[in-house]
Order: sequence, then C-alpha cells, then structure tokens
Amino acid sequence: QVQLVDSGGGSVQAGGSLRLSCVASEWTYSTYCMGWFRQAPGKEREGVAVHYTGGGSTYYADSVKGRFTISQDNAKSTLYLQMNSLKPEDTAMYYCAAEPRLVPGTCPPRIYEYNYWGQGTQVTVSS
Repeated sequence: QVQLVDSGGGSVQAGGSLRLSCVASEWTYSTYCMGWFRQAPGKEREGVAVHYTGGGSTYYADSVKGRFTISQDNAKSTLYLQMNSLKPEDTAMYYCAAEPRLVPGTCPPRIYEYNYWGQGTQVTVSS
C-alpha cells in the first residue's frame, strides 16, 4: 500500500513562505487523487488543495486560493504544496493524503474519501 512521508513545515512570520513535500512510495495504481489537508487545534481537518495525478483541475479551499499551489514531480514521486503570503490562520498540522483513482475527474476535498495519510508536518505562522 501507499506510504506517504510529509515534511517541510516550520515556523514563519506572516507574509512568509513555506514549501511542503510529500514523498510517496509503494505505489500500486497508476493514478491517484492526492492532496493536502490541515487541522488546526480544536478544529476539524479540512481539505486545502487536492488534485488528480493524471492531470486536470485542482481543488483549492477558498481561504488559500491565490496563495497556495499544489504540484507534483513524478520522477521523485513527490507532491508539493507551495504556500505564499502565509497568515496566522494558516497555522495547523498539514497532512498529505492519497487515494487510488482510475477514472479521470475532479478529486474530492473530503477526508473520508482518502485512506492513505502522511504523518503530518506542523506549520506555525506568527503575526
């Protein structure tokens, strides 16, 4: 089964940038829905950015549109989340997630749709 390892979190000031990485291994299928979720203290986990690894549209939460960009490097089996113009409200534990998807289409930002998860990486943004 898929193994996901998240990294790249840290502490930054508001307006700063971070790039999260998710290295995937033990791929079984050729295409997946794959993306990033986050969970702030006392809040539910929410979808931040998800996309279909075979190409197509990407979902971004309204709160991150224009600031976050998801990308992938197939040669490195790595998914990235470039986060710019960070805000204190972006502070959360960020998780990479994946789920096999054989049919092209829009990937859902719902946590229960994903069975494979990274261990999480903490992002802290100070004002």
